[in-house]
Amino acid sequence: GSLVVNYPFDDDERGIAIYSKSPDDAVFQKLALAYSKENAKMYQGSPCKDMYPTEYFPQGITNGAQWYNVPGGMQDWNYLHTNCFEVTIELGCVKYPKAEELPKYWVQNRRSLLQFMKQV
Repeated sequence: GSLVVNYPFDDDERGIAIYSKSPDDAVFQKLALAYSKENAKMYQGSPCKDMYPTEYFPQGITNGAQWYNVPGGMQDWNYLHTNCFEVTIELGCVKYPKAEELPKYWVQNRRSLLQFMKQV
């Protein structure tokens, strides 16, 4: 897990981790920022220092392929084949948090979710 909003493209022609700009890159960045700005820890860009000390996401967002290459990913497929604008929101450094920690996630992400929905 991590704490970041990742947007298309998740893949590039060469199969390497490099920025892969979609035709709607500016829109995807705006959607991702709308979410991350309301989550203070995410927006800082280095949320998982103990687990990933060198990982840094400026403003809490990243282009998927720049982070790591995912050929055939669902968000790219949906964008290319159904015109669905999809982002991937990673909610925490721990992939499977304990049930008693879930209310904390709600508090951290409630405003982000509302701001994200307002983008419609």
